[in-house]
Amino acid sequence: MSARPSTVYFYATCVVDLMAPQAGVDAICLLQEAGIEVVFPQAQSCCGQPAYSAGFFDEARRVAQSQLGIFPEPWPIVVPSGSCAAMMKHEWPKLFEGDAVLAAQARGVAARIVEWTAFAQEVLGLGLPAAAAPAAVPVKVALHTSCSARREMGTHLPSEALLRALPGVEVVQQARVAECCGFGGTFAARHPDISGAMVGDKLDALRDSGAEVVVSADCGCLLNLHHAAEKRRAAGEALPRLVHLASFVRERGGADDAARCVTD
Repeated sequence: MSARPSTVYFYATCVVDLMAPQAGVDAICLLQEAGIEVVFPQAQSCCGQPAYSAGFFDEARRVAQSQLGIFPEPWPIVVPSGSCAAMMKHEWPKLFEGDAVLAAQARGVAARIVEWTAFAQEVLGLGLPAAAAPAAVPVKVALHTSCSARREMGTHLPSEALLRALPGVEVVQQARVAECCGFGGTFAARHPDISGAMVGDKLDALRDSGAEVVVSADCGCLLNLHHAAEKRRAAGEALPRLVHLASFVRERGGADDAARCVTD
């Protein structure tokens, strides 16, 4: 997608809606500031990914079907989460393969799904260096990209481009950058010991990178990392703060109301 639409749908995801609403607000503000009208379907809920990844395909199908009809206009559907965007784009059509009508509807929706960072960088041009960028306090930033965002959506590339275009930002890379943080939706609940070890390794790598801030466009990963970091901070360890990429973009642009961490 490269043409700039006048209107988009915004699908916030249930994690953003319930646990990190300011991240969604920041993503919407950036779209609006770029002159895009944002429509927020009030009937939106969950994309069905938790049930789908746990093998409950009938339940995932019912959840997804309840969402198919909330995007009646032919506008792009912007999703501030690579994992949810991947579910809607790649898995929704598979869920309805046995029903010609619903399958066609799912394919129509899937074709309009675009992850927020890709839209911001490729359509709005937010990742293009400004001709005269304002002075800013230098900061070292690491990018964490969810497994789905990296492997299914390829959005680690526009995410990094957005970061590198921000004034004063030095992008640092942690060891084993492509490894999972251990969240994995229901995986974290079903295998807490393995998940805990994975998030511990990821935090070690982020700390050792020298990053002062860690950003991601996936709030599931961010919340997993943030709460694990909070526990370690309580024991006296210094760790970077964690925030959604949209919030960090607004923060570096001087917005006083941008979220400073994922749970703001």
